[in-house]
Amino acid sequence: MSETTTRAEKAARIRHLFQTEGEAVFENTNHINNGRYEANARTDDIEELRSTARRIKEDAIERLPELIEEIRESVEANGGTVYLADDAADANRYITEVVEDNDAESVVKSKSMTSEEIDVNEALEANDVGVYETDLGEFVLQVADEAPSHLVGPAFHKSTEEIAELFNAHFDPETPFETATDLTQFARDYVGEQIRDADVGMTGANFVFAESGTIALVTNEGNARKCAVTPETHVAVAGIEKLIPSVREFPPFAELIAKAAGGQDIATYLSLLSPPVDSPVIDFENPDEPLSGGGPEDREFHLVLIDNGRTAMREDDELRETLYCIRCGACANSCANFQHVGGHAFGGETYTGGIATGWEAGVHGQESAAEFNDLCTGCSRCVNACPVKIDIPWINTAVRDRINRGADPERFDSLVEGLTPDEEPGGLDVQKRLFGNYGTLARLGSATAPVSNWLADLGPSRALMERAFGVDRRRELPAFERTTLRDWFADREPLPSADDGDRSAVIYPDAYTNYVLVNRGKAAVRTLEALGVDVAVAPCYESGRAPLSQGMIETARTNATRVADSLEPSIEAGRDVVVIEPSDLAAFRREYDRLLPADRAENLAEHSYEIMEYVYGLLENGADAAVLEGGADVAYHSHCQQRTLGVDVYTEEVLSKLDYDVVTSDVECCGMAGSFGYKSEYYELSMEVGDTLREQFEGETDRTLVASGASCHEQLGSLFPRESVHPIELVAPR
Repeated sequence: MSETTTRAEKAARIRHLFQTEGEAVFENTNHINNGRYEANARTDDIEELRSTARRIKEDAIERLPELIEEIRESVEANGGTVYLADDAADANRYITEVVEDNDAESVVKSKSMTSEEIDVNEALEANDVGVYETDLGEFVLQVADEAPSHLVGPAFHKSTEEIAELFNAHFDPETPFETATDLTQFARDYVGEQIRDADVGMTGANFVFAESGTIALVTNEGNARKCAVTPETHVAVAGIEKLIPSVREFPPFAELIAKAAGGQDIATYLSLLSPPVDSPVIDFENPDEPLSGGGPEDREFHLVLIDNGRTAMREDDELRETLYCIRCGACANSCANFQHVGGHAFGGETYTGGIATGWEAGVHGQESAAEFNDLCTGCSRCVNACPVKIDIPWINTAVRDRINRGADPERFDSLVEGLTPDEEPGGLDVQKRLFGNYGTLARLGSATAPVSNWLADLGPSRALMERAFGVDRRRELPAFERTTLRDWFADREPLPSADDGDRSAVIYPDAYTNYVLVNRGKAAVRTLEALGVDVAVAPCYESGRAPLSQGMIETARTNATRVADSLEPSIEAGRDVVVIEPSDLAAFRREYDRLLPADRAENLAEHSYEIMEYVYGLLENGADAAVLEGGADVAYHSHCQQRTLGVDVYTEEVLSKLDYDVVTSDVECCGMAGSFGYKSEYYELSMEVGDTLREQFEGETDRTLVASGASCHEQLGSLFPRESVHPIELVAPR
């Protein structure tokens, strides 16, 4: 099958999902995501909680073998049994034996992604055991015979109307269901009967306390506790990563998981059980008889701890962080792509959302992760959403790199490989190689402009680019400038005010600023010189952002080394590094510590500033704001990486100081995300995501469109019939 056919099929599948499931997923994920923002805003110490939780998980995973032995002792002391299952088959064999030993005909389950991971329902049903889901979302999916689309909200892809139609067809009620109340009342009664009649109850566990053998169940429905305590036999299934030392480490997680998963200050039901519990077993046949007896001796408890690749993940420097995950789904809710297509596109065999790449690669294998890994654009909005500060974009990048290197090395791609030298092996997808070498492409495009622009826009050229490289012909290509920023800077005289102040700076000319959006670079030079800064412009080397986005880590490392080599002399000479493109600043501050020696990465990060952050600092320290342009109405979209770094506020502050009236967007991402919006398989999704931004600004027809990122600029150009500018172009002296 050709790459063109594969890309067309992928585009068709994504189109189908955002047309059929997108609306419900968007509504549900945004509802929870906005709730998380509000809940976090009400918490003064949210960052301290996140840091504390991170430290606890780091310690727990480091001490995992010790905690496994401790939980075995504590559960057995309580009267229960611990079974450490090597893999899914081992776990299912043990659970099936427990069910058979109890002559059980039915099992009721609470929501558990780990039980989804091992396919325990299928294993039990193959042995003629009835399995009944009691979580409302899981119950809906069991009726629909579908897979979960979200870690926390498994039926997020279904609307109330769709569920009503499903239940009416399946259960044929005398009075058809219409409302959410109808559906939940029916589901409550139905699963309640299953719980009363069940022989075995099965739950997951959000956390397991090694010291006491206690499991924590965090839910909003309450059926998990009923599954645990109603039948005489309780089986809890949990990955080994759910272990934490004791209940003393639990408080930050109790708070964080409610905020991240449900946008709540605290979950509706928070149950701590040290099974086998000592409450009496209810005799539903004699409901009027007083309860009597009870105690652990009347009950049976099995804690099944699942390894299934987790020990190997613990030893893997790139996947280890995945084990810190508390399965809150915040990475999915904050992801613009996920918000529009959901987990049936952005997910593998079991897990969904940003963190799914780590889980799928670890427990199911790299092939499962490869199916959806490219839907992570590295926008980094999940970084601030994750309650335990997992660097999810880096996990996706590292797995993407492994997938690239696992490609067929004999596959023919010598044409591209010869033209674009990089550090990647043969067999790499030519589309990734093209976009990963954007710095080289831009340099060549600029050197041959305007011929390169004319040639690229020809119909046959666009058809060839689409067929060979998957560059969608519907997306307008950026036009290269013949005169680069460095050329322009070398041929001019500085403004008279250039050395009036006490600061000197070197502008890092990213590939877009140097070869395409040159005006924003010129504006940056004029602005800084007007504010008294002695300005230099560094050599243009691509930062590594482009190859990183394609999972080409070794090429990114080479690029990062070139950039550091070019900027360090200026830093040593006392110059500040000023960066115009937010994604490159994010590379300096976040990714370079994985690409460069620690001291070099730290030095560059410490001395680098986003352009508007730098202007803000100059104005705060006495520079004359009157030399800048001000006082207009603008609609401003900040770059996603800018927001993750927390530097978007400086743009808004500078615009406010200069009397601009600013309307800002609150979408997580514009949908362009570097090369993502150019790719034929993702173009329509990119435009679908961008449509949310278009809706926010469509009424602002009299305002100047302003965007900080080059990708955002390109996307705004596709969404609106008028041009956008960078904030520095807005304020620069004319």
